[in-house]
Amino acid sequence: MKKSLIAAALLSLALAACNKGADTAAPTASGASETAASAASAATDAAASAASAANTAASAANNAASAAANTASAAANTAASAASAAASAADTAASAAASAAK
Repeated sequence: MKKSLIAAALLSLALAACNKGADTAAPTASGASETAASAASAATDAAASAASAANTAASAANNAASAAANTASAAANTAASAASAAASAADTAASAAASAAK
C-alpha cells in the first residue's frame, strides 16, 4: 500500500514537472485512492481468513489435548486395576502360605 502511495506521488510530481494541468493529475490521485481502498479490503479479507485459520487450529489443539487426557486417564485406570489385582493375588498367596505352614 505504501508503494502505491509513493508511486502515485511520484507520478503526480512527474506530471507537474511536465507542465501538465491539474485536471490530468486529479484522476491519478483518484486512482491511487481506489488502489488504497482495494488494498485495505484485501488486507481485511486476509486478516479474517487468518483469524478463521487460527480458530480452526485452536479447536484442533483442544481436541488433541482432550484425547490425550482421556488416553492418560484410561492408562491410569488400567494401571490401578492391575495393581489391585496384583495386591489381591499377593494376599491370596500369603494366606495360602500361612495355611500351609500350620
